[in-house]
Amino acid sequence: MAFIGDCFILFPRVTKAKKETTNPKRKASGAQVRRREGITDFHVHVQPWYMFKPEALQKMRQKRPDADLIARYGEDPLEFIDHIDRVGIDRVCVVNYVSPDIMGFTDDVNSWVSKFCSVSPARLLAVGSVHPRLSPAPQDLMDKLCGDLGIRMIKIHPPHQLVFPNEYRGGLHALGVIYRKAEEYRVPVMIHTGTSIFPGARNKYGDPMTCDDIGVDFPNLRVVLAHGGRPLWMNTCFFLVRRHPNFFMDISGIPPKSLLSYFPRLEEIADKVLYGTDWPGPGVPDMAENLAVFESLPLSEEAKQKMLVENARKVLP
Repeated sequence: MAFIGDCFILFPRVTKAKKETTNPKRKASGAQVRRREGITDFHVHVQPWYMFKPEALQKMRQKRPDADLIARYGEDPLEFIDHIDRVGIDRVCVVNYVSPDIMGFTDDVNSWVSKFCSVSPARLLAVGSVHPRLSPAPQDLMDKLCGDLGIRMIKIHPPHQLVFPNEYRGGLHALGVIYRKAEEYRVPVMIHTGTSIFPGARNKYGDPMTCDDIGVDFPNLRVVLAHGGRPLWMNTCFFLVRRHPNFFMDISGIPPKSLLSYFPRLEEIADKVLYGTDWPGPGVPDMAENLAVFESLPLSEEAKQKMLVENARKVLP
């Protein structure tokens, strides 16, 4: 099966593959034995590469000798499921967001990720977006995403959408609508924190302290601070996760070998940390290497189990 534009194209191998995906514990040929069951990678970017702006696509391809393979995964969700089987990952949050001016992704990315994940919705968790500045009728769009399209989480990317996460307090009505509707649907909101190297990104928007208002104003909204503020605002993220009961943090995009240097007290917030890779972002190791290094860290088995398995099930059952 290939996924092109707004349609799936069926190839002869699909009948067998679809039957296999009904068993979430199936293993592709040559798959390694899993270290543990039920791991969720909370932050992976499988995207429609045909939407990328040329300069953003060039950045994606830098330092990625596997770029053509990654692009192919975006065309064939069953092949991507084979890949995560080999790595030993049970579920993946497939992160997409609207950013036509910086990245090239239009509102159509929501339909794309919904269809991509529909092949195995128990394993591929669709993450979509309403652009706070550019999307018309945000209330209607949120109803469509959280209802018809089955989007499991909403992504806000401040440096790529050029918005502070708390701008609803300054008159950006659409942003408040997004949070209220997500709260109503009990859908988490993932907010990019930290810097971005993509052309046109504005890193002043990446300071997570502006998310503090969200914790005060939307106490029932589950918020995931993506990337833990790396590489500038790790202490801020640590503070926010401890302060707000509804805040979590994913550790994607942080080299696992450096994780405890960035967060020496990570185990204190083990109940609030979500394992993720940010694969295949520029410079991010492959998923198997990332997982192996994380498993080797001097953290308790209880903490690793929470970060790899249990916490993700709390945020996205």
